Amino acid sequence: MREGPRSGCPINAAVEALGDRWSLIVLRDIVFGGRRHFRELLANSEEGIASNILSSRLKALVAGGLLTQEDAGRGHRATYSLTEAGIDTVPVMAVLGSWGLRHRETTPELRVRAQLMEDGGPALWADLMDELREIHLGVPRPHPERERASDRLREAYERAVAAEAAAAVH
Repeated sequence: MREGPRSGCPINAAVEALGDRWSLIVLRDIVFGGRRHFRELLANSEEGIASNILSSRLKALVAGGLLTQEDAGRGHRATYSLTEAGIDTVPVMAVLGSWGLRHRETTPELRVRAQLMEDGGPALWADLMDELREIHLGVPRPHPERERASDRLREAYERAVAAEAAAAVH
């Protein structure tokens, strides 16, 4: 197994860390879904990740320095936390989401967060990253008076789900 990236190219190094089919999806579910345990990630996977793939990706993300794993001991759930490198994927995911909005078919309830991230731009990304630092790294948010970015994203998602349900009824 190779120790380092194939080349010194920053794009190659990033793709090797994040570019497989599942790694960004696992990070997305931790960042935007607040899922921090194996069972939560498995049971709530929109894309239906298999348990062996999830286990493999979590190990790779820990080995790659994007997550840490706090082992709670035998019979208890391990908790996964984002590292600073993992938190720094927020702008990458926001830009990928923006690209997906423009160039791929999406559903209203699943596109709403990407749209909010695009509309909110770097200011919203920074607020979300500050919130993630507080949750995962224990660093207090520099602006605790601001509404939590995660609340804005969750509320937008809930409104979209409710609108879809209402449209289905009519």
